[in-house]
Parts: sequence; C-alpha cells; structure tokens
Amino acid sequence: MHIHTHTHTHTASQYTMRPVRSSVLCRLLPAPFSLALRSLVLVLLCISPHCQAVQAENVTVLEGGTAQISCRLQNYDGSIVVIQNPRRQTLFFNGTRALKDDRFQMVLFTPRLVRITLTNVSVWDEGGYFCQLYTDATHHQVATLSVLVPPETPTVEVKQEAVEGGEVELTCMSPRSKPAATLRWIRNGREIPGVVSQQDNGKTFSVSSTIRIPVERKDNGAALSCEAFHPALGGQKRIRHYRLDVYFAPTVRIVPPSGILREGDSLSLTCSVTGNPLPRNIQWSKINDTLPERAEISGPTFQISRLSQSHNGTYLCQAQNNYGRAADHYTLLVYDNVSLTTTVPPTPTTQPITSHPTTPTLLTPSFAPDAKDPGAVVETHSAVPYAVIGGVLALLVFTVICVLIVTIWCSVRQKGSYRTREPILAWY
Repeated sequence: MHIHTHTHTHTASQYTMRPVRSSVLCRLLPAPFSLALRSLVLVLLCISPHCQAVQAENVTVLEGGTAQISCRLQNYDGSIVVIQNPRRQTLFFNGTRALKDDRFQMVLFTPRLVRITLTNVSVWDEGGYFCQLYTDATHHQVATLSVLVPPETPTVEVKQEAVEGGEVELTCMSPRSKPAATLRWIRNGREIPGVVSQQDNGKTFSVSSTIRIPVERKDNGAALSCEAFHPALGGQKRIRHYRLDVYFAPTVRIVPPSGILREGDSLSLTCSVTGNPLPRNIQWSKINDTLPERAEISGPTFQISRLSQSHNGTYLCQAQNNYGRAADHYTLLVYDNVSLTTTVPPTPTTQPITSHPTTPTLLTPSFAPDAKDPGAVVETHSAVPYAVIGGVLALLVFTVICVLIVTIWCSVRQKGSYRTREPILAWY
C-alpha cells in the first residue's frame, strides 16, 4: 500500500510538472474571475516555452467580397491543426482540404500563422469559424465572420396619381440590407419626416419610409430625393431622385395679332395651352357659324389669308384632358381698306401721293387707271346705300323748310292786303 501510494504521488507530481494548456486553465479558473484577470493569468502561464496556444481574429467583410480567416499559433510543436466552419464541418486538416468547397483556399500554413480565404462571401457564410489545436488537451479559438450587406439605390413608388388640390403618397424602399439601412426624404434641402417600417427577412432586412404631402399645380416637376445610409457605405449614401408629376386641368389663352386688321390682310392666331397631361387635340370653331373656307388649322395655329368683313365674328379655341376642359375666344373685326388719294400731274420724277386715314370709313375703295398716266393708279370712291339715304333725308328736310318759309310769307302778304282795302270800303 505504501508503494502504491508513493507511486500515485509520484505520478501526480509528474502530471503537475507538465505545461498547463490554455483551455484547461480557463476551465480551472473560478467563475467569479473577471475576463481580464483570466487573460492575464493565461498570458503569464503561456510564457513557458512548452505552452501551446491558438488565437483567432474576428473578420467583417462585405457581401460578395473575400474574407481572410487567420489562426495565430504560439509555441507550435507540430500538433494537428483543424479549421471548421460554423456548422462544425472540417474545412482543413493540417493544411489539407477536407470539404469540397472551392471558395475556401489555404493560403498560408506556418508554425506561427495559418490563414485561409473565402471568396464570394454571402450572408449564409457568417458565424464562428473554429481554429483547433489538438495536443494533450484541445485548444480552440473562434473567429467570428460578420457579413455586411449594403443597400442598393432605393426605389420610389407612388400609391396613386397626384392630382391638383389633393395629396400624394410616396414610399421609398430599400429591399435588402444588413444591418437595416436608414432612409431619409429630402426636399429643397430639408428633411420630410416619414413613417418607417422594417421587416426581418432572416439574414437581411427590408426598410421603407412613406410620406404624404399636399400638391398644387405649382408642385408639378418639384424635385425630391430619398437617401439611404448604411455602415458599409463608409459615410456615403445611395440616393434616388424623384420628380413630382402633378395632374391638372388645362388652361387656354389665344395670342391675338397686333394692330388693326383690314381687308386683304392675313390673320394668324396661336392657342397657348397648358395642362398635365398636355392636351393633344386642340379644337377651333366659330360661334354661331362655320369656319371660313380659307381657314387653315395646324395644331395650335389658326390662319386666314385675304381677310374680308365676312370673316368677322368670334372664334373659339378649346382643349381638354382627363381632368377638365378650358376655352378662350377672340373677336375678329375687319376694317375697310380705305385711303384718300391726291393725283399730281405726271412728271418724270413725281409719283401719286396717297394718304391713309387712321380711322375707318364707310366707303368701299375701287381702283381705276389714270387716263393721262397709265402707270399711276387713282383711287375712286362709290357711296354705299347709307350715304344715299343720308343725302335724301337732307334734301327732304331742306324742302320742308322751304315750304314752311313760303307758306309763312304768303300768309303775311294776305293780311297786309286785307288791311289796305278795309278803309276804302268804309268810304263808299
């Protein structure tokens, strides 16, 4: 018994002389010990040349990028090194590939550093990768791989058409990001608060921000933007620009010609139309009459060549879209082309002098050649029925006045003759 006890004591003594492994040490430390204290004790104990340890570094990478997973070794003596994925599948066994996934490559295997790369990283690759060192006691450290998914440029959706006098609802969406992106609406340099909603899609998040704003005709074409912020963008932002499309009824205005129109002139009217959508069909008409035969219509332009007084009247331009109708009118008044002409005896250096009155007259011009000078044109005037009627009325008034004067004169003469004869009759 004594020998057995001695032998047991000796064996225990030999066990205590072996280097203490880091993982075993961590299990031996009491729970109340702080992490810092435990790490300090581990470092002090592993100063011994016989202590082997393994360290791993956490990695953060963008989706689609390449991750480098490194395992650092201390006092490596050729023990077995195993690297496992988060599902505890062995990727490499002492530098030899164990899992058929060509995205993983062993790029470095030295007594101090073991490094593998993972290309085309996806969110499903993230998790803890185990670096294990198999000696008398197993040492392992976990390298946590975190995958960031930056948002794409957000999209903007309109729930319903924006109509003048109403409201428009706009939704900015970022369908996929990790962590969730931050969305912000901007108009004229100012933020518009929105209602934010977020949905967890498992590994990624979808985010939306909705705003409701009143709209008027003046808001058509107004610029807004939705900005997406994310840690993976490094202080940058993804921006979606949007222009408001406000629908409203048309407005119509006829641009009239300048100056007075006379017979023989040409008329050109332009119908200026606004509206959203812009009316494509512009209608010209004449109130209570049909359009003249010589009228030419080309979209918003209305033309009549060689005007006459028969063209007088009110012309109408109309336009409509799905949100209303509008019209404008123009009253055409064509004046006679009248001018007064003075004929000068023809000489080799003189020409007929014609003066044009600035006010319209009721005379219709006619032209006849001068007998003395065939090259000169003399304007003659023929009276219209209104002038004839005026002359007749004047003659009648003059005749009536003359009759009255004669009647009064005859009456006075008869009274004078009666008074002269009365004394003679009395004498007899």
